[in-house]
Amino acid sequence: MLGVKSVSKVALITGASRGIGRGIAIELAKSGISVAINYLSSYENARELLCEIKSFNPNSGIYKADISNELEVSEMVHKIESDLGEIDILVNNAGISQIGLFQDMTSSERDRMIGVNLIGAMNLTKAVLAKMIHNKSGDIINISSMWGEIGASCEVVYSASKAGLIGFTKALAKELGPSGIRVNCISPGVIDTDMNSNLSADDIKALSDDIPLKRIGTPDDIAKAVKFLISDSAKYITGQVLSVSGGMVI
Repeated sequence: MLGVKSVSKVALITGASRGIGRGIAIELAKSGISVAINYLSSYENARELLCEIKSFNPNSGIYKADISNELEVSEMVHKIESDLGEIDILVNNAGISQIGLFQDMTSSERDRMIGVNLIGAMNLTKAVLAKMIHNKSGDIINISSMWGEIGASCEVVYSASKAGLIGFTKALAKELGPSGIRVNCISPGVIDTDMNSNLSADDIKALSDDIPLKRIGTPDDIAKAVKFLISDSAKYITGQVLSVSGGMVI
């Protein structure tokens, strides 16, 4: 797409067109990393983000794919490698949620949530692993949730899928450690994103009162954590779950 491959590191961020993914994309681009922005339906948001991060690293691009579809993931990864170079950093951020009683959730809704939140991360990881193993280096960051740690009523399948990401992280870190690849997980608390846009001002205040740091988080809080985990400052850290919840989960 761009015709010139980057000499900088390349990061693929899933669900990067908005929210936490957008914050991560901006933070990494500011660090000189070439960013591959994955999106599914938010094309305009992805284009706007690309325009913004190109001022930091012009060798970036946007890539549409349903991450629950293994073929689409494979095709996207090949396209990114052709455009930007081999993927050094994978951030499995994309996720969907649904609030409601477990007994009322349909099988298709359940399968879709697990397909995106858990299987999607597995699809992406498998697609980038061969090159990372060959290069004896790479960073994989999985974005879970505090509900994956402690569970949430009326978000049972979401909690299960995010708990699965934590188990995936720990097991994969053990498997890939000898290959020089680090796998870590970030567990966000309540973050100011579209996923929580249904919360009223009163809801936000009540939640903030329950958080030791007395505020909900921002995408930038998560982005800074990602930046740390992929840095040399964290080169002896793997298989860990970093809670970024303002102390809500301790």
